[in-house]
Amino acid sequence: MHEGEYAMINEDISNELFSRQDTKYRDFQSKLIPNVDNDAVIGVRIPELRKMAKRLSTQENIGDFLENLPHRYYDENQLHALIISEIKDYKSCIDEMERFLPYVDNWATCDSIAPKIFRKHKDELLEKIKEWIESKKTFTVRFAIGMLMKHFLDEDFNTEYPELVATVRSEEYYINMMIAWYFATALAKQYESIVPYIENKRLDPWTHNKAIQKAVESYRITDEQKEYLKSYKIKN
Repeated sequence: MHEGEYAMINEDISNELFSRQDTKYRDFQSKLIPNVDNDAVIGVRIPELRKMAKRLSTQENIGDFLENLPHRYYDENQLHALIISEIKDYKSCIDEMERFLPYVDNWATCDSIAPKIFRKHKDELLEKIKEWIESKKTFTVRFAIGMLMKHFLDEDFNTEYPELVATVRSEEYYINMMIAWYFATALAKQYESIVPYIENKRLDPWTHNKAIQKAVESYRITDEQKEYLKSYKIKN
């Protein structure tokens, strides 16, 4: 493919994104991702992006868009995340994940990556998660914890997995919030295995309290369990 054709594909995608712009949604979305420059947000709603991703994921030359990193716009990153989520071959999906993750710069894009193919490759995925959770990149770590939460809290649960999350120490808000979310969800699904992490105050104080708060807000935890958890809140 010639350089001009390569540029044209990316320009076509950018033009389509702007054709689907919703300025009210842009202004709303910008407030939710304060670490992203407002000028980088086009304002395309997720259902529109999903339609684009489904269509574009089958195009032979979509690799040219996926290789065009870093993207200029937040919405291009969102589209990229959704296209990766459509990839049906595990190795190809992981290769694209490895290329994209270092460029993920906000929680919304991070949390939009949800490849369906991961469900069929749990053992291999777990090894990648163990690599990602050691990363120096904020959103690579957040993604790793999110994947443990999504895929390894039900029938594939093992007590070593919350241990992986509990050992993460960070000053990054977006990592600590995901740790709290993980433990709140884990309390709802694996209460007996997880409550010792609260009882023994294994998390840093802010994350500990946030995990309790999120768990108490859940409808999947009994009132008795909620009261017990609240008794472990660390007072400032």
